Amino acid sequence: MNNNKAQKIIDANKEIYNKIAERYASVRDEPWEEMDFLFGKYLKSGDKVLDLGCGNGRFYDSFIKNGVFYTGIDNSENLIEIAKKDHSEGEFLLASALNLPFSSEEFDAVYGIAILHHIPSEGMRKIFMEEAKRVLKKGGYLVLTIWDLKEKQEQEEKKKGFNIFDLFRQRIDKTDIFIPWYGAQDCYFHSFTMETFRRLVDDSGFAIVDHGEILIGKKPYKNLYIVAKKK
Repeated sequence: MNNNKAQKIIDANKEIYNKIAERYASVRDEPWEEMDFLFGKYLKSGDKVLDLGCGNGRFYDSFIKNGVFYTGIDNSENLIEIAKKDHSEGEFLLASALNLPFSSEEFDAVYGIAILHHIPSEGMRKIFMEEAKRVLKKGGYLVLTIWDLKEKQEQEEKKKGFNIFDLFRQRIDKTDIFIPWYGAQDCYFHSFTMETFRRLVDDSGFAIVDHGEILIGKKPYKNLYIVAKKK
C-alpha cells in the first residue's frame, strides 16, 4: 500500500517540477558558495561523478571546475531540457534515482543535493540509498544534503481543523509535509532530523566521515549535510 502511495507522491512531484521548471530555473540558476567545500574537498581531477536530482544543472560549474567527468540525472523532462540548453557540454540524462541506468561501481563520487527530502517512505529511501551505493566505487564518497524543515513541520502540526487539501494528500510518515512551491499548492517534502538522516546513511552500510549544518543566504535557512564513504 505504501509503495503505491509513494509512487503517487513521486509522480505528483515530477509533475510539479515540470510545470514550474522555467520559473524554478530562473531563480535557482546559480550555485550556493556556502556549499563550495562539498565539492573542492571531496573531488579530485579525473573523478567520474554522478549528480542525483541535478534539476536545471545549477551546480554543474561547481563540479566541472574540479576537473571531473560529470553526469547529471533528474526525472523532470523539462528541467533536463533546460540543463542541456544551459550547459550543452554536460551530460544530462532523464532517469530516476530509484532505478539508475548505470553499471555497478561506475562512479568515484555520488552527490544528492536537496533530493532525498523528496523521496517518500522508508522503503523508497532505502532503494535510493541502495542504488547510490551500487553505482559508487568502493571507497568513493557519497555527499548528501537536505533541508532542515523542522520549523515548517512544526507549523504544519499547529494547524487545526479540516483542510480541504488533506483529501488529496498522501502522507506516509508523520513528518511528511506538503508546502507551496513556486506556485504549486502541495509539493512533498520529508522532514528529517540529523539523527534520522544519519541513521538512514548508517543503516545503508556507509561510513560517515563528516556531517553538519550549512546556513544559506543573508536571512539564513539551514541545510543538513552528510559525507560518507562506501566501505
